[in-house]
Amino acid sequence: MNKIGVNLFLWTTSMDEDLSDTLLFLKNSGFDFVEVPISNTDIAKWERIGEQLDGLGLERVACSICGPEYSLISPDASVRRAAVERLKAVIDCTVAMGATLLTGPYHSGFKTFAGRPATKQEWAWSVEGMREVADYAAGQGVTLGIEYLNRFETYLLTCTDDLIRYVEAVDHPNCRLMYDTFHANIEEKDVAEALRQSAPYLVHVQISENDRSTPGQGNVDFNGVFQVLRDIEYDGTISIEAFGLTPADLAAAAHIVRPMFESPEQLVTDGLAFIQKKLGVGVATSVQVNL
Repeated sequence: MNKIGVNLFLWTTSMDEDLSDTLLFLKNSGFDFVEVPISNTDIAKWERIGEQLDGLGLERVACSICGPEYSLISPDASVRRAAVERLKAVIDCTVAMGATLLTGPYHSGFKTFAGRPATKQEWAWSVEGMREVADYAAGQGVTLGIEYLNRFETYLLTCTDDLIRYVEAVDHPNCRLMYDTFHANIEEKDVAEALRQSAPYLVHVQISENDRSTPGQGNVDFNGVFQVLRDIEYDGTISIEAFGLTPADLAAAAHIVRPMFESPEQLVTDGLAFIQKKLGVGVATSVQVNL
């Protein structure tokens, strides 16, 4: 049975805020897990967050990105080396938090462009670095769920075909892929068929509307998406990913310039009900959590 979660990017990019009330609300609303963005690599911080989630009975998935200073496709060998070491440190934080899955587009530098398509050399650099990272992840009991982004956010991996070819090139059992309906809605001819092609390597699904608002209130072909999830008997994690006007740094990065939903609480509550309906499961009832 699928576990349903929500990406905490809706509230934070750093996990430095006190999210106690938010996490309790998510638990009481019926979510099984949260997708936690790892920004810095302070092990003690992620141990504390893991303990907090344990106390609430919330499971977790880790996610992360790499900026230009940690890009596996940089022409500077020292930057590529820094990227590998950074990802190893993020894996350590993933373990410290109690997660076993690390998702994200860390195959290259986020919003770092060269004004041309990726070269064979850049591809080879990323594959080589990711293979080392995957090997380290295996030793820590962590699976990588690589994500492609749309053409406005990256240029190495921008569609399902590229992502599958990349995972097959890395050729490591701990290097797998995730599927995000937002990016697929931009880049794929058929979002459902792209998901079907991903099935052999699929470890995580993000449900995200075309405008990053409440799932089910836009134009993404969710009927097709959930039909494929049933067809392939996917039993992995499914999370809601949505962005608002806050946090300001993420809103700027995602070019969010107007409110698209009433509140984060409305979005995740309606989004959870939508996903449960599509999966054909009953709507969860509220539970009391004693801290």
